Amino acid sequence: MSREERFLEALERIVAGDARYPGEAYLFVREALDFTQKAILKANKNVARHVTGQELLAGIREYGLSQFGPMTMAVLQAWGIERCEDFGEVVFNLVEHGLLSKTPQDSREDFKGGYDFAKAFRDPFIPSRRGLQSIPDTSAS
Repeated sequence: MSREERFLEALERIVAGDARYPGEAYLFVREALDFTQKAILKANKNVARHVTGQELLAGIREYGLSQFGPMTMAVLQAWGIERCEDFGEVVFNLVEHGLLSKTPQDSREDFKGGYDFAKAFRDPFIPSRRGLQSIPDTSAS
């Protein structure tokens, strides 16, 4: 059985035992972790190290925006993810099933109050006031 097949089999067990989040949410978090690890490797001249909860949250935000753009928040909400603590629950479900590792210092608390979802996922797509003010008013013509 391949690594991917083992992951998907374990994922089925996770979702069967905790239906708060669908399999897609777990796959997304795993992809976001890979994305974050690659960014850290690049920044650290190919020296691997553990990803902290806060680093993962930042990576999740960046990866989500790159994948779903202005729909990121809607996609996450469709998966039952409405706050950073939900990412922590997904991560620790993966840890508890042996799909991710953690250090003794890692905890669900690392994901508490990470960022406001509206600011993180909606605000980047709201036009700035400056941009709106530069559009000429042609209604009087």
